[in-house]
Amino acid sequence: MSAPLLELKELTKYFPIGGKAKKGFVKAVDGVNLTVHEGETVGIVGESGCGKSTVGRLALKLLESTGGEIRFNGHSIEHMSQRRFRPLRKDMQCVFQDPYASLNPRLSVGQAIAEPLYIQGGLSRKDATTRADELLQLVGLSTQAAKLYPHEFSGGQRQRIAIARAIALKPKLIVADEPVSALDVSIQAQIVNLLGELQEKTRVSYLFISHNLSVVRHISNRVAVMYLGRIVEIGTRDQLFDRPKHPYTQALLSSVPEPQIAARRERILLRGEVPNAANPPSGCPFHPRCPHATDICRTEQPVFREVEPGHSASCHFI
Repeated sequence: MSAPLLELKELTKYFPIGGKAKKGFVKAVDGVNLTVHEGETVGIVGESGCGKSTVGRLALKLLESTGGEIRFNGHSIEHMSQRRFRPLRKDMQCVFQDPYASLNPRLSVGQAIAEPLYIQGGLSRKDATTRADELLQLVGLSTQAAKLYPHEFSGGQRQRIAIARAIALKPKLIVADEPVSALDVSIQAQIVNLLGELQEKTRVSYLFISHNLSVVRHISNRVAVMYLGRIVEIGTRDQLFDRPKHPYTQALLSSVPEPQIAARRERILLRGEVPNAANPPSGCPFHPRCPHATDICRTEQPVFREVEPGHSASCHFI
């Protein structure tokens, strides 16, 4: 297999508590290892606050990492200066959860899409405008939309505009951070299908961050499950959804409604709340809520190991 397009090694991000006094740290991301290959979609799932979005922002250098390594297309970028990183920026784009907040209300849609084309893409303003019209048509909007402003569109249409802007520079990687969570179910399907069609045409890779397990299962090739800043299980889509190994993954999947009675899983209810990331538990971070926890879980952190080809998890009892 070819070298990964994106590779995260022991990636960490600690946010200080107490300002300059630094009374402690919130361990938002704590030793994440992840790869994304060309043309692949890797989903990241987990409860709110588990560090999914922070991983995506770190991968794009929208946040500076505390430790670890980020490699993109053969380049180590975590400590790269903005001047050196700028030529790579066009190859790494993002689609945010709230498309209205990510679009400049003072720019028309056409201007918003054309702007990166003449700043980073080297096109004249006239050619950039023409290309913006083509991109709008590619995401299912008419060229007349170029003259309108973000507030004149529905949520689904705004997300299409955000996608058009993200693909304008023909990036190699798009981080899609909860791109459909604010949309109606019918619009969600349209956006997910659009992302799939664009991937077939351009071979773009996606890091798809979501708490919607059904959407992740539909679009992803591999899926990583995060808990308290760590990846606790990763595997292919079928491995993870059909043969989950980690108790947290099993509980997470049991919460997904199944239309067919025969396919329904026994509901696993977790006790307690997610621990404080500023004071994580010793041993396995999941042990305070795990129905199978024993003394070893409370004292020793499990090794993240391969349980079958391409499928890894961190649990003492796998």
